[in-house]
This record gives sequence, structure tokens and C-alpha cells, in this order.
Amino acid sequence: MKKIIFLLILIALAFGASCNSKKTAGNATPTITKGVAPIADPEIAVIEMENSAAYGTIKIELYSNIAPKMVARFKELAKEGVYDGTTFHRINQSVIQGGDPLSKDNDPSNDGTGQSDKPNVPAEFSDLKYDTGIVGAARGQDFDSANSQFFITLKREPGFDNRYTIFGKVIEGMNNVFTISGVQPKVGERPVEAVRVKHISIVPREQAK
Repeated sequence: MKKIIFLLILIALAFGASCNSKKTAGNATPTITKGVAPIADPEIAVIEMENSAAYGTIKIELYSNIAPKMVARFKELAKEGVYDGTTFHRINQSVIQGGDPLSKDNDPSNDGTGQSDKPNVPAEFSDLKYDTGIVGAARGQDFDSANSQFFITLKREPGFDNRYTIFGKVIEGMNNVFTISGVQPKVGERPVEAVRVKHISIVPREQAK
């Protein structure tokens, strides 16, 4: 009888451990929206650079039907002026990345580690492909950790597919994106001389022509 009771206890403990491991696994790959064509939002984002003679402007159409939460966040931060004065702090052969409020300060060592004071945005993954000019939401290891940072792809990046939220695409000024991508010198991926955003405007598409 004691052996039977002992065996039942072992089974119960094993079952409990199994259930607990499933609960704590976390960070499972989010659902991927498939077969939905992007529809350009009535508003676009216009990125004006501080050194306009060198870097011009970049116009981005936004896909609120694909990533409504991230588009809403991007618009909100732009309208609040959070992006004003931030830099493209990370430039490599794949992307230019910006949107970190910490890049406004005089400490370059913290660039890329910051975010807004708003909650993180959950993943809104889709089967859209990361091609040239796609705008994606940067994140940490947690799929649901997008916040304020964003990146623009310089070429086709299949390794990004289904792993980062796509919320827009450059429709004008890709030549300026490539100019920024070629900035030298750099320390690692960060330009020595800051490539700084003056302002991001959210405007009706017809007013941005």
C-alpha cells in the first residue's frame, strides 16, 4: 500500500512540474497574419533631418491594417515630438535604425537601449516580406517588446521575415536612406557624427506631395 501511495505522489509531482514548465516557457512565436495585402493609411510620416542639405526627407506610408497598434504608437510619439532630436544610432549593411529617446543626450554609449515612457507594443507579425525600404519595429528578445525604435531595411532581408512587425514602407526619399547608410566614420554601428532627426510629421497623404 505504501508503495502505491509513493508511486501516486511521484506521478502527481511529475504532472505538476510538466504543467509549470508550460506556463513559464513564455515568448512563444506570435500568430502571423497571412494573406492580407497592406493598405496605405490615409496619413503618411515625413521624416525631416537636421542636416537637410545632406540627408533631405524620407516619406513613409503606414500600414494600419497590418499593424494597427504599432502605427498608432508611431503616430502618437511623432505628434508628441518624442522623435525630435533622436538619431539614427545603428547603421549597418542591413538597416538604419533610430527612434531611441536616449540618443538625444550626450552619452552615445546608451544609444539603442532606451524607449518611450509608454507600454511596449505586442507583436503584430505578418507574412509581408522584408524588402528594400520596409519599416519595421525594433524589439528586444521578447517578441512583444517593440516600443519606440524603428528601422528601415536597405535590401531584401529574409531573416527578418515573420520575426519583426512591419508597419510601413518608404515611398519617397530612399536615396536619402542610402545616403545615411553610407555615413562614415562609425564606432561599431554608430556614426561618430550624429545623424539627427529634426522632426517627424504625420500628415494627410495628399498634403505631402
